[in-house]
Amino acid sequence: MSVQKPDLGFWKLWNLSFGFFGVQIAYALQSANISRIFATLGADPHSLSYFWILPPLMGIIVQPIVGVSSDRTWCRLGRRLPYLLLGALIAVIVMCLLPNAGSFGLSVAGAMVFGFVALMFLDTSINMAMQPFKMLVGDMVNEKQKGLAYSIQSFLCNAGSLVGYLAPIILTAIGISNIAPQGVVPASVTYSFYIGAAVLILCVIYSFATIKEMPPAEYARFHGIEAGKEEKKEKFSLTKLLKEAPATFWTVGLVQFFCWAAFLFMWTYTNGAIAASVWGTHDVASAGYQEAGNWVGTLFAVQAVGSVLWAMVIPRFKNLKTIYILSLLLGAVGFISTVFFVDKYLLFISYLLIGCAWAAMLALPFTILTNSLKGENMGAYLGLFNGTICLPQIVAAALGGVLLNVLGGSQSYMLVAAGILLVFGAISVCFIKLTYGESSNSKEL
Repeated sequence: MSVQKPDLGFWKLWNLSFGFFGVQIAYALQSANISRIFATLGADPHSLSYFWILPPLMGIIVQPIVGVSSDRTWCRLGRRLPYLLLGALIAVIVMCLLPNAGSFGLSVAGAMVFGFVALMFLDTSINMAMQPFKMLVGDMVNEKQKGLAYSIQSFLCNAGSLVGYLAPIILTAIGISNIAPQGVVPASVTYSFYIGAAVLILCVIYSFATIKEMPPAEYARFHGIEAGKEEKKEKFSLTKLLKEAPATFWTVGLVQFFCWAAFLFMWTYTNGAIAASVWGTHDVASAGYQEAGNWVGTLFAVQAVGSVLWAMVIPRFKNLKTIYILSLLLGAVGFISTVFFVDKYLLFISYLLIGCAWAAMLALPFTILTNSLKGENMGAYLGLFNGTICLPQIVAAALGGVLLNVLGGSQSYMLVAAGILLVFGAISVCFIKLTYGESSNSKEL
């Protein structure tokens, strides 16, 4: 039987997640600029979503492997931290290469292939660096404090997003060029990736200096694992783990499906949507299109601010279903409202509301899921749960071009479709039931 983990002080909870700040800068730079980069390299709007298929496909393969492996890793560097280090190092290298895809003298096709492969490695490495922080909270934080721990993680995540989203527009404001020859990514974007890589390395160093993972015996005591069981037990296959997964894994996964498909559409089509509706241009080589690209970063930063503010509201709700549903519906209103706003400042309202959904997506699924799990296979299940993030992105990316054709080529209507998906996500929350994997308690949310 497991022993209740002790309460942790605020700064220990903070340190468990601080590295998320650096990881999220990299993720924000990717999500805000990838469509812009590939459009600049010469990609057709109808094929933009296809560039997003391979990254989550790699994630759905790699994350369960990382989870299972880290469950069985005990070394001088720790249990989860070695995977953080490996992921961060790969991410830093790729962040220095990706924005230069159009600067190596390659053909248009060659530049896009280079960018595509680089994007695959970037997304995989970011996820490899991100997952250890989610696992560390599951490993070291008791059920009572997990809501607070994931809210801190959400705050740091959105603080990192602000830096990543605003970096190109800030660099442009201080004189870094925001235009470049056709097929070449502007220096404002390239230098933003360099800065993000530097911050990521510093955050990884901080994490290694401040986080002390539980040694095997202590971890076993707090998670109800029999002494020596990890070494002697037969290895569970991932298929068997899925069959034995708690119902919460699947019901929260259903919500995740609709939510992450919606945000894939946002990352893919916001640039084109506001370039057309606000700047009145579809020409990717125009100054207006690149200005719209910077404004996308501003809008995503507004979303992050909304998420930070809403993350402080979420813990005040005792009924997690209520706040989950409300958050997703506010996000749906935000997405749908973008089609009505042609003033770039009015779009702040839309993205503040979208931030409410993002805050819930970052904090609530992992709070609910980790409470339902036993510590024995925590990493494996969190790795498998990453599939509920990757799979909807794969589906949305594969169908994005088809849906865009159905909607008459309007990238603005793709954001409306994202809002409708969040409505379905809110409805799906009703099927969730809260359970506790390390105690006998079980109750409705």
